[in-house]
Amino acid sequence: MKTIIKLILSVIFISIFTLNITAQEKASKIDTVKFEVKGVCGLCKDRIENAALIKGVKWVEWDKSTDTLTVIYRFEKTKLYDIHKSIAEAGHTTDMVECNIDAYNKLPACCAYMGDAKKH
Repeated sequence: MKTIIKLILSVIFISIFTLNITAQEKASKIDTVKFEVKGVCGLCKDRIENAALIKGVKWVEWDKSTDTLTVIYRFEKTKLYDIHKSIAEAGHTTDMVECNIDAYNKLPACCAYMGDAKKH
C-alpha cells in the first residue's frame, strides 16, 4: 500500500514539474517592449495603436504624455522592426524608423508633430 501511495505521489510531482516547465517555455516566447512614437492627439493614439496591432502583437498602448508605446508581442510570430515599420507606414516616426512622409502629409492637421512638415 505504501508503495502505491509513493508511486502516485511521484507521478503527481513529475506531472506538476513538467507542467510548470511547459508554462515557463510558453511565457518566454512573449516579450514586452516600450519605445518612442511621435504623435500629439487622440486620433494619433488610435492610428498608432491600430498600426502596431500586426500579427503576433497581443496588446498595445500609446501614452500621449510621454510619446511611449508599450507593446506585448510573440517574438516567434513577428519582429520588433516590423511593428516599427507598420507604425511608420501609418505616418508616425518611431525611435527606429522614420515615418512615411506621404502618409504623414495625409494626416489631419491636429496630428502634425513635425512643425512645418505638413506644408510640403
